[in-house]
Amino acid sequence: MNQPNKEGQAVTGPTAEVGEGRTQAKENIGQHRTQPAQDGSSRVSQGLAGVRQAARERKEERFTTLLHHLTPALLQASFFDLKREAAPGVDGVRWKEYEEGLAGRIADLHSRIHRGACRAQPSRRVYIPKSDGRQRPLGIAALEDKIVQQAVTTILNQIYENDFAGFSYGFRPGRNQHQALDALMVGLTRKRVNWVLDLDIRGFFDNMEHEWTMKFVEHRVADPRVLRLIRKWLTAGVSEDGQWSESKVGTPQGAVISPLLANIYLHYAFDLWVKAWRKKVARGEMIVIRYADDAVLGFEHRADAVRFRQELGERLAKFGLELHPEKTRLIEFGRFAISNRRERGKGKPETFDFLGFTHTCGKAGNGTSFIVRPKTAAKKMRAKLQDIKGKLRERMHDPLQRTGEWLQSVVRGYFQYHAVPGNTPTLNVFRFRLVRLWWHAIRRRSQKHPPSWERLAGLFRRWLPQPHVLHPYPHVRFDAMIQGRSRMR
Repeated sequence: MNQPNKEGQAVTGPTAEVGEGRTQAKENIGQHRTQPAQDGSSRVSQGLAGVRQAARERKEERFTTLLHHLTPALLQASFFDLKREAAPGVDGVRWKEYEEGLAGRIADLHSRIHRGACRAQPSRRVYIPKSDGRQRPLGIAALEDKIVQQAVTTILNQIYENDFAGFSYGFRPGRNQHQALDALMVGLTRKRVNWVLDLDIRGFFDNMEHEWTMKFVEHRVADPRVLRLIRKWLTAGVSEDGQWSESKVGTPQGAVISPLLANIYLHYAFDLWVKAWRKKVARGEMIVIRYADDAVLGFEHRADAVRFRQELGERLAKFGLELHPEKTRLIEFGRFAISNRRERGKGKPETFDFLGFTHTCGKAGNGTSFIVRPKTAAKKMRAKLQDIKGKLRERMHDPLQRTGEWLQSVVRGYFQYHAVPGNTPTLNVFRFRLVRLWWHAIRRRSQKHPPSWERLAGLFRRWLPQPHVLHPYPHVRFDAMIQGRSRMR
């Protein structure tokens, strides 16, 4: 008989299993964190802390009473978690509009949820350009659906953060891309890795089967009211150009609940199986880093990597998924890759991309120590510069100071992510190309007397900061994070 989970004492956050991580989809998805509410109080109530403690202590527990944790206070905090300027869904309601009379709206929403009268609305389908020229479909939920999804995500995170593997980094509270990159760098340099398998699951979010999604959630959640809400969101359908279409598979990229459901799906379809495979089948060392549906695995032996790829394909097929045949690659990579390939008369080791960085085999300054050199992926830089070029054209006749302030914020944001040790030369290239883009935009303002490069040099120095490293070395931050716990589990 399942134990009730209404009560419990506040405890500190769970010690996450740390180890070995897709860039975030746009819209209202963020890195969900347990942050203080606007009044400074904790977002996790005493009751939710009890859920977290019970989930940590009783790994087989199925939680039968969860919806009562969805309180007006949690709904209001969830509302303030959403992006203020996000595009509206099919309801046409924007954040600022909903904020007017918020207390009454939240009370009414809370009442409808607990009466079972809350109806999920279809997602509004929009498309955003990808770096390769294709377009990625996003599903924008109605505002009230976003609020309830955010609240349910907060509740379920108290359970699943005790279950998820240490090598899973995507869209989890307190975890981010740089932690996944740190774990990857540490694994490649400290473990006996000679081969890298760069995985990509074809159309993962579009191919998650609803029945499997519900079965996976039901491993830990037995509250029929919460399960009913999740099923409503999965089957609400999409609206595109005013036409509704049914959703038989998949979960919309852009929905607040989608990252958590994706992690639950991959936890059972991938993570648990990988952990068992590494323990029972692998003959040599093996590392794993997953970020949403992108994963990188390192192997000591090529035979292990080849067998793993074959068996993983069979495993994923059971759950309606498949590896992308072109984007899934096995390459020779590691401390001996340079010398081994030289002996065989081959060129430099191949590289692979992960979370916006291209990773290359290299040597330290002494010429003997193996290091992994990260640099911003070329296609990502080209896409960013192309985006800036278009916006500079729109701002061509704005005052130079206003454009300079905008560019400064763009560059600082870009550096904040990409300014990792070893990537400064690439960032210098980015800044140089950005300077040329702005110079050409300024010269187009006046056909008769375009300013010279020398005249504009001071302007560029003022508004476009020089790159410098903003992140510690990966092993330093990684060791501080794990604090002696298992690194690669």
